[in-house]
Amino acid sequence: MTGGHVKQSVVPPSIAAIQKPDPDQGRTHAWRVLIRWLRLRCPYCGIGRVMRSWFSLRDACEHCELRFEREEQEDYWLGAYTLNFIVTEVAFALILAVALIATWPDPPWRTIVLVGVLQMSLTPIFFDPFAKALWLAIDLVFRPVQAEDFHAVPRDG
Repeated sequence: MTGGHVKQSVVPPSIAAIQKPDPDQGRTHAWRVLIRWLRLRCPYCGIGRVMRSWFSLRDACEHCELRFEREEQEDYWLGAYTLNFIVTEVAFALILAVALIATWPDPPWRTIVLVGVLQMSLTPIFFDPFAKALWLAIDLVFRPVQAEDFHAVPRDG
């Protein structure tokens, strides 16, 4: 307290009273949160962007100020990396199955290997921001926000 002024809370007024979803609408809430990842938007408000650039995550939502690094542990993003790996492997398995079924009994192995190498190299790059946004959404569904998830963080540019 300086000069008779009280320092205001770091939590935005719109977030001061965090509302938990209605239990009757739990499925609707979960789907809404999970679908926001397709637009790379904040899983909480759906307005702010999750990514600063293709490979760089924002510190917090520019609209509701939800911190995207919800835990201080180093392994928080292991789930996002796992999702990226799973999507890459499933895509490869589907491409391989379609190629083998379409060309059997004489599959073009060189072409299949080339397409496989390209797909296994490019899918993780393309899916990286979506994996991070999806992991945030999944985390939010299973671990609803708390007041400490909105602590002030440095603003992104």
